[in-house]
Amino acid sequence: MHLNHVRLGSGKPLLLVHGLGGSWRSWTPVLEPLAAQREVIAVDLPGFGSSAPLPHPPSIDALADALTAFLDAHGLRGTDAVGSSLGARIVLELARRGGVLGAVVALDPGGFWKTPQQHAFFASVWLSVRLLSLLGPWLPALVRSRVGRALLLSRLSAAPSALPADVALDEMRGYADARAMDRLLYQLAYREPQRGAAKGSIRHPLVIGWGRSDRLCPPDQARRALALFPDARLHGFDRCGHFPHWDAPAATVRLILETTGTASRAAVADGEPAPPALVASATRCQSAGP
Repeated sequence: MHLNHVRLGSGKPLLLVHGLGGSWRSWTPVLEPLAAQREVIAVDLPGFGSSAPLPHPPSIDALADALTAFLDAHGLRGTDAVGSSLGARIVLELARRGGVLGAVVALDPGGFWKTPQQHAFFASVWLSVRLLSLLGPWLPALVRSRVGRALLLSRLSAAPSALPADVALDEMRGYADARAMDRLLYQLAYREPQRGAAKGSIRHPLVIGWGRSDRLCPPDQARRALALFPDARLHGFDRCGHFPHWDAPAATVRLILETTGTASRAAVADGEPAPPALVASATRCQSAGP
């Protein structure tokens, strides 16, 4: 399976998988520091960025199969991987299957919601895509403004006005232009329930990271994520939204390198907030509103 991708740096390979509507450029804030330590392979999923759509309807399983085929074609089976949002859902699926990836970091994965939350997720993203399509000609001007970035990206970032304008523009254009967006959004929200993995079945380190101020996938979902993936460790990011790699790039890089490097699972866990503290923060986050 051919997927558009970039390869940066040298050393032990590390795969980066972006979220719904994004591209490999979504990882820009962390690419340079990760590439200083590892060979980074950042892909565009089928139907996003510069990768062609799948020849059949997209689904989580189909994207996981396509990513597996890409890894096999490039001799990368068993590589460590980091996913964000939809990408986190995909790397969790591959970790569940076994034999495809090494260590995994899943940042704010989708799919662990209750029914009201999945409706809110679908509606907010669907409406955002329509709005961005209408705003297309004016997006460059809007994202150059701190106020414009705050208005457009508040669902993804806890501090959107501080984001670089080029990162914001790439992400917003990706939402508006992605060919697989609508069908995959519906699949992600409604059609493919998240499957879990029995305790002891995942042999490599697995960390689920969650922004404490995530407004798209609220952090109370972390409890359900741990219930389905009991081998996983949970890491909470303070003052971070749905994309910790945007809001706390240094902390995200540190977590990735610790989890996928020589540090033991116990060493990574030493710095983690306890799951109840992360879940409790969700109430405060949700009460603040969008």
